[in-house]
Amino acid sequence: MNQDAALMLKNPDPVDAPSGLLERTLGVLELLATNARGMQLFEIADSLHIPRSATHRVLTSLIEHGYVKQEREQGAYQLTAKVASLAFTFLAGSGITDFAQPLLDRLARESGELVRLAIIDGRELVWVAKAQGSPSGLRYDPDMGQVGRLSCSASGHAWLSCLSDEDARTLVEKQGYGLRKDYGPRAPESWPALLKYLRQTRKRGVSICVQTYTPWMSASAAPIRHPKSKEVTGAVVIAGPHIRLTEERMLELAPALLQTAQELSMATLASPGLYGRAARPGESFFGAGS
Repeated sequence: MNQDAALMLKNPDPVDAPSGLLERTLGVLELLATNARGMQLFEIADSLHIPRSATHRVLTSLIEHGYVKQEREQGAYQLTAKVASLAFTFLAGSGITDFAQPLLDRLARESGELVRLAIIDGRELVWVAKAQGSPSGLRYDPDMGQVGRLSCSASGHAWLSCLSDEDARTLVEKQGYGLRKDYGPRAPESWPALLKYLRQTRKRGVSICVQTYTPWMSASAAPIRHPKSKEVTGAVVIAGPHIRLTEERMLELAPALLQTAQELSMATLASPGLYGRAARPGESFFGAGS
């Protein structure tokens, strides 16, 4: 009996364990995406509260289809490049990189900081493209494809500020608040605290977040609206170390940030990937099927 099989016997199926195969498979993929160095079978099972026997079956299937690899017997499981290939294929086909990248590159040069593009995907904001403006020194360079925490990210504040208080609160409470121990020391942990940020964002037209997402980072974001429906389809963000990207500096960059958001808005007419679900005229974000 190998080590994985022995581990499976130690972890009988809990009564409340997720039972759907698709749910388990997606959970494994998402977990491995945030653990690039790989994870052992028992770590995956325990993190997702999935029986180890079922976890092993999911991993075996993913290996057979080329999405997961195990370097050696009883070794850690890792994602393969096939998952990234799917994402890049989608982005290339959607036109996001063709139309957005030159605009992001220009803003990065002007600001000297990291510039990111986030698009709305269902009820989440996902970072899909970036441009780095700082050639040296402190650099903030997160992985693309991550889902932003709405309550404490600049892109989240930019989007939420365009919604009614009721709809914004519904989105945030469904996702959960970003706790300060997990994010930055100024992360709002309640609706009243977050509402103060949103009201300031509505007045300025851009969000300004200092040490809310990480202890050492500042970020400012502007919403991207579809030029016809005016629905928000994403956000463009400038991010950098808070000792360099101060609130005063972010206010100086606000006109350039807003201009880039406007240009990205016009790019949505040529890029289906930038439309987003909320951009379809006549359909409420919280409509049927949402």
